[in-house]
Amino acid sequence: MTGASVTELEQQTIRRVYWRLIPILFVMMFFNYLDRINLGYAGLTMNKDLGLSPAIFGFAASIFFLGYMVLEVPSNLMLHWLGARIWLARILITWGLVAALTAFVWNPLSLYVMRFGLGVAEAGFMPGVVLYLTYWFPARYRARAVAGYIIAGSFSAVLGGPISTSIMTWFDGTAGLHGWQWMFLAEGVPTILFGLFTLYYLTDRPAKASWLTKEQAAWLEGELAAERAEIEQQGQHRLIECVLDIRVWLLAALFGCALVGIYGLLLWLPQIIKGMGNLSNIQVGFLSAIPPLLGVIGTIVVSRSSDKTGDRKFHLAAVYLLAAVAMLGSAYVASPVLAFVFLCIVGFSLNAGNPLFWSINASLLTGAAGAASIALVNTLAQFGGLIGPWCIGLIKDSTGSFSWALVGIAGFLLVASAIAATMRVKPRETELTGAIPSSVAH
Repeated sequence: MTGASVTELEQQTIRRVYWRLIPILFVMMFFNYLDRINLGYAGLTMNKDLGLSPAIFGFAASIFFLGYMVLEVPSNLMLHWLGARIWLARILITWGLVAALTAFVWNPLSLYVMRFGLGVAEAGFMPGVVLYLTYWFPARYRARAVAGYIIAGSFSAVLGGPISTSIMTWFDGTAGLHGWQWMFLAEGVPTILFGLFTLYYLTDRPAKASWLTKEQAAWLEGELAAERAEIEQQGQHRLIECVLDIRVWLLAALFGCALVGIYGLLLWLPQIIKGMGNLSNIQVGFLSAIPPLLGVIGTIVVSRSSDKTGDRKFHLAAVYLLAAVAMLGSAYVASPVLAFVFLCIVGFSLNAGNPLFWSINASLLTGAAGAASIALVNTLAQFGGLIGPWCIGLIKDSTGSFSWALVGIAGFLLVASAIAATMRVKPRETELTGAIPSSVAH
């Protein structure tokens, strides 16, 4: 087979895989983030209806991550052993059910239970999808593949604000339910239905893909097998190796610090914006859409630059540093307009690091050890989700302002930037060559 025909086969195969899998993963990710962060919009009216203080609301937002941590590693191993089609469908159906039932909480304890249950139901989704991509994309295509679906989190925040606050406003009082109750129902039920569709649509491995030609499937399986063999030259990775690998712990610390900012800001952004002026809930919803919209742009630009240069860690360090500086600016400026501009810069840079982080994480180990390492990093990193939203609530309760909370978030982002810049991450050689065909990415 000539070099030209190999290149053509490669382009056709990656293009077909990309457009078959990334759109459905995008929709999954959209509902994943929406059902996590819609609590922030519900809090605009729910807090008063249920008598929730900032500290109680912050704890309810944070306890989700404790539930998430409980089953994270076992869930990712189940996906590796049972297959993505069945396990991802299970995750979607159960988290959609819990998300919808959150509409019927009546006091702080019931809210704690449902948010903890949502974390348990969702456990394994994010690292599971990353692991699933390693079954389909060679490493040199993976950063843009991850970016292709992970930006759905930003789209969820972009559309989630206007959608959630509109439902809350227009349906308030219908059938005797509050607007925030209708919001949880309207955004939880579609996830259940999409989980059922996933059972029909997903394929576990290239060898089982009837939508690939035999030549395409054989080429892809060969490429992925060669990558696994390259990593395993020094021996098969055992499960214990993911625990003993210092890179796993450094990545967990890095991403945990980043999650303090990511989830702290996502879950409190509506109320931070609400405190900047006399705004209606719908106005808050639309303004809340601007920072994550810029995050979509940042994710695309940074991931393309990272793939082009082959660098992951210095790109990661740069975006976290920019987010930290902008967070400090938002905390200290007196003008609400300028403070919002700084939050928009945070939105541009903060989520741009996600595909870089997941690309590094997915390249460390293979097999069951690879599945466990991806999940272990994400599990350990959830301390950021645990302390971020809760601490913001505690600080808001004690000071009456969000300013010191933003300063604290900036500190964690500076630590994340420092770890990214100094840690030793040796990419596989295949990550340093090639780029996804432009026809695939568009």
